[in-house]
Amino acid sequence: MLSPHDVSARRRAFRQLHESGCFVIPNPWDPGSARYLQQLGFKALATTSSGAAWRHAKADGQMPVEETLAHLREMVAATALPVNADFEAGFAADAAGVARNVRLAVETGVAGLSIEDSTGDANEPLRDIASAVERMRAARAAIDEAGGETLLVGRAENFIVGRPDLRDAIRRLQAYAEAGADCLYAPGIATREQIAAVVAAVAPKPVNLLVGFPTELTLRDIEALGVRRVSVGGALARAAWGGFMRAAQLIATEGKFDGFAGAAAGAELNRLMREG
Repeated sequence: MLSPHDVSARRRAFRQLHESGCFVIPNPWDPGSARYLQQLGFKALATTSSGAAWRHAKADGQMPVEETLAHLREMVAATALPVNADFEAGFAADAAGVARNVRLAVETGVAGLSIEDSTGDANEPLRDIASAVERMRAARAAIDEAGGETLLVGRAENFIVGRPDLRDAIRRLQAYAEAGADCLYAPGIATREQIAAVVAAVAPKPVNLLVGFPTELTLRDIEALGVRRVSVGGALARAAWGGFMRAAQLIATEGKFDGFAGAAAGAELNRLMREG
């Protein structure tokens, strides 16, 4: 169990990372992957709703708030790094429910959490801006009532729910910034022009960029565009699943074990977990 002093120290360190430069905040899906990323020297980690869901044999979005909170506690305990929570849409139908659940998330010891504006309804995938802003303000108030240390990320989901309207995404991010979001995030933007437009629109607040697929952009390119932090969403979990699926399919369909080539050594994994 982390002490209040340790939790505050992580939250202060996390906020400092957002003040200058550009850092990668990779997304582990379980304690072991978090432990490995810490040993690689990353300064902070972020959970992934999709990776966590797949780990529990569920589709993204199917984990209830109780399971998500348990996952957050597990991830915070697994590493000495600040952890940002993918808190989806707050797991509530109204702003009061978002506030209640955000308070519970803050109690897990996370250093930051994101609230998105998606609905889960394919016909109307985005909340109207007014209700999304109300929910962001509720999240902000809940964090402030808990001491104000936890960083709040506002997410405009346009580009990953089939509504790739950059102007609307920017309007949403600006509204979320005004409502109290500390960091802004439009997952799915990918071109230099889109990225630069979002950075300029919400400046001086920091921007998170999702890089979940191969791109010609390097971290240096992304930093030059003014992005403050880069996350990878479920990409690392998908990469792990990809290796597992290829190896398993070879056994099932061809009776071959070639898929184990390139697998991590058991001794290395044991050392990693032992040294923690």
